[in-house]
Amino acid sequence: MTGGVTAAGDVQNGPAVVNHQNVSKASVEMSPWPEFLDNRVAYFDKLMAKRKAELAAKNPEQIKITLPDGKELEGQSWRTTPFEIAAKISRGLADTALAAKVNGEVWDLDRPFEGDATVQFLTFEDEEGKQVFWHSSAHILGQAAERYCGAHLCYGPPLAEGFYYDMFKEDGSISPEDFAKLEEIAKCAIKDKQPFERLEVSKDDLIEMFKYNKFKLRIINEKVQSQTATVYRCGPLIDLCRGPHVRHTGKVKALALTKTSSSYWEGKADAESLTRIYGISFPDSKQLKEWQRLQEEAAKRDHRKIGRDQELFFFHPLSPGAAFWYPKGAHIYITLCDFMRKQYRKRGFTEVISPNMFNSKLWEQSGHWEHYSDSMFKLVYFFSFFYFLFSGFVFDRSKQKFEFI
Repeated sequence: MTGGVTAAGDVQNGPAVVNHQNVSKASVEMSPWPEFLDNRVAYFDKLMAKRKAELAAKNPEQIKITLPDGKELEGQSWRTTPFEIAAKISRGLADTALAAKVNGEVWDLDRPFEGDATVQFLTFEDEEGKQVFWHSSAHILGQAAERYCGAHLCYGPPLAEGFYYDMFKEDGSISPEDFAKLEEIAKCAIKDKQPFERLEVSKDDLIEMFKYNKFKLRIINEKVQSQTATVYRCGPLIDLCRGPHVRHTGKVKALALTKTSSSYWEGKADAESLTRIYGISFPDSKQLKEWQRLQEEAAKRDHRKIGRDQELFFFHPLSPGAAFWYPKGAHIYITLCDFMRKQYRKRGFTEVISPNMFNSKLWEQSGHWEHYSDSMFKLVYFFSFFYFLFSGFVFDRSKQKFEFI
């Protein structure tokens, strides 16, 4: 089943080009879609039409585009794109390129040059190319979540391997049981080859475009320091984003969602609880199958499994993240500590002991709290109990004694 969603044409071709993008719909998604999707698209289309008229009015000038080997090609400012240059070099490069590097800045392939430029092309073999690819994949996940349950999107960055998206669902969270349905919608978006379209808009327009989403409004009001910022569109998804992105969603040939966790908005424990969904994607389905095979092999060598199977250590919810050592594991642990201490003394070092826990003010001062507080294990004081990490004991203030766990 398909539905008509208006999509702006290629910016470089001027305002006359407008196409209607057919969006394939999965049986598992919301019907009708949340109202904010249609309102957002309509507002984007109005702004895009205005922007295209402005670009069409610009007088193009002859520019020189320098390739990595020093060869120079001619083009026109505000008209010629990196993709057109890649196609002139070879069809293979045009097919495999994910983004370009223009004057040292990672750039959309369909974004026109603005003046003389150096250009190089990024593929999935390049780390920067992978980051663009996984960032675009996060947008596909975000689109699926909006179409599936009307989720309000927060942050969706690429990772060293894969991507995630934080999202808020008013009436609960999204679980791994929902993954198959989200992947089904994502496959529809990929099949449609939805173009990624970049648009620079004013802060006032951003506020109007995202007025339905309190999280985006916080980002706009607190993080956007300039008078304008960019949004990207693919299909019905429009997101506040610096970019760049791949040319269209069809570049992602294989996508899988891997796990979910809960997080707090900007890592603040007193803020809203969000659902974080992780995923991985590749430009070839064979690469995904190989990645999944390697994950299965790694699971067999998981230290948690080995520790349990060999009776070295185990973990318990009463002390998350801290191991309980069995006798054999304790023997290995003590032996390693003795070995390290001998090496210290051998090299002229003396050993000191520092606290295991610190007040959060230390991490705020160092800058860690802002970026990593969501991943830190926090101890909380409440009522008459104060919990210490203390070798298998907890101190109960109400009884004024240590209790063994």
